[in-house]
Amino acid sequence: MILSLGIGYVDVPRFEAAERRHGERLQRRLFTAGERAYAARRARGSESLAVRFAAKLAAARALQLRGAHFQDIEVVRERGEAPQLRFHGRAAEAAQRLGVRLAALTLTHDPSCCIGQVVLEGGP
Repeated sequence: MILSLGIGYVDVPRFEAAERRHGERLQRRLFTAGERAYAARRARGSESLAVRFAAKLAAARALQLRGAHFQDIEVVRERGEAPQLRFHGRAAEAAQRLGVRLAALTLTHDPSCCIGQVVLEGGP
């Protein structure tokens, strides 16, 4: 049964401008060490972070989190696997409270925009 869904949109040039303005401080505030390491290995690292931020926005909306700690929502991708979400801290508490059994994630991006969509499923 679908419990909730969320969608997040990030304008890549705007995200890159924020990265230039705030640098490492922005990355440490929004992303886990694993997410930053993953992006550092990518040719288009900023785009990789931007799509992860879109996923985090979507997950926060689906979890109905206000004032989300974005490091509590982590996008992980194992080699050969689709990206997945891991919830920590307040996000894990919200998922448990809602009865989430599965957090389905889809990402799409190009050099201009990124979209993340999250569907939370639960039930007996």
